[in-house]
Amino acid sequence: MLIYDLDLTSLSKLLESWNEPSYRAKQIWQGLYQHFYTSPEQFSNLPKSLREKLGESVIFSPFKVKVYQDSSDGFTRKTLFELPDKNLIEAVLMRYGDPADNPQITASPTGRGARNRRTLCISTQAGCAMGCVFCATGQMGFKRHLSSGEIVAQVMYYAQMLKDVNESVTNIVFMGMGEPLANMEALSEAIRRLTNKLWGLGWSPRRITVSTAGLATRLKDIAPLGVNLAISLNATTDDQRASLMPAINRIASLKTLLTACRRYPLPPTRRLTFEYVLLAGVNDHADDARRLAKLVRGIACKINLIPFNEFPGSPFRRPSQRDISTFQTILRQANLDVFVRKSRGRDILGACGQLGNLSPEYTERALTQIESHC
Repeated sequence: MLIYDLDLTSLSKLLESWNEPSYRAKQIWQGLYQHFYTSPEQFSNLPKSLREKLGESVIFSPFKVKVYQDSSDGFTRKTLFELPDKNLIEAVLMRYGDPADNPQITASPTGRGARNRRTLCISTQAGCAMGCVFCATGQMGFKRHLSSGEIVAQVMYYAQMLKDVNESVTNIVFMGMGEPLANMEALSEAIRRLTNKLWGLGWSPRRITVSTAGLATRLKDIAPLGVNLAISLNATTDDQRASLMPAINRIASLKTLLTACRRYPLPPTRRLTFEYVLLAGVNDHADDARRLAKLVRGIACKINLIPFNEFPGSPFRRPSQRDISTFQTILRQANLDVFVRKSRGRDILGACGQLGNLSPEYTERALTQIESHC
């Protein structure tokens, strides 16, 4: 039984079955989510007998850290976690700071301003069933859903790491391995745990972004959570989308998806984000940009352009800077807010679309292959 899979009610019932007073549940919750305790021994406010029972009956860590890798930028860390069933998942910490910052994670400055963000990219599945051809995770196939506790535990791992250097998590993006909306129940429970101000972590939903490949019928389930929603578009015609995102295009056409986006109940000051991976010679032409502008017309949105992050075995390539700029200019001329996302962790295969069960040895060989044709 994983401690992070228990909500406060479930934990209270467990303690009741052990003849423990109900207030112990809140003490344990405070230790987990405010002090980031990772083992029963740290709960000094609990009697020894209860700490021993927790150690015997409850799992405090659902995975072991198989390896971590730091990017050469000094601000990005990718961690490979091994689950008890030997499935592997990856999560990424991205630090954004002032140029004067010491780039080492172990000696970084405090601060929570816009230029001192600590963003976590979290996985919701081991593997992915969507099969998007430009995504390394999609090429793994689907292994299994993560539980809400396994999702939360990734956040807690990095929260504890940052606490040790007097920092804290500022943003969470569910853009790691898997399709978040395909694991909606676990995702929702994890978000409720992270945002609950009474007994959870109390993070603002505005600091959390959920990305989807386009499960149109489930967009409405995200709205009550109050988080930001990002839709991975990547194509401007159904034929193009069917070749790039075959599974999701069978589930919902572009028309169906964009209709759902137009119906999405956005608060007055909020916008949807459309993500568009630019693939050289595939979807980065001027006509693609003009079609994209027409598709999103009338939707309160911004567009993030993501130049393709290469990985071994992929036939796709990253567009030239000139083509990226031309694509962005056409969209801006259509009065759209459009940004080119700076990918973090490309040198450790930790950037958007690169996550998979990759060892450092594999990563080194893979990057050598990529560099050979750049």
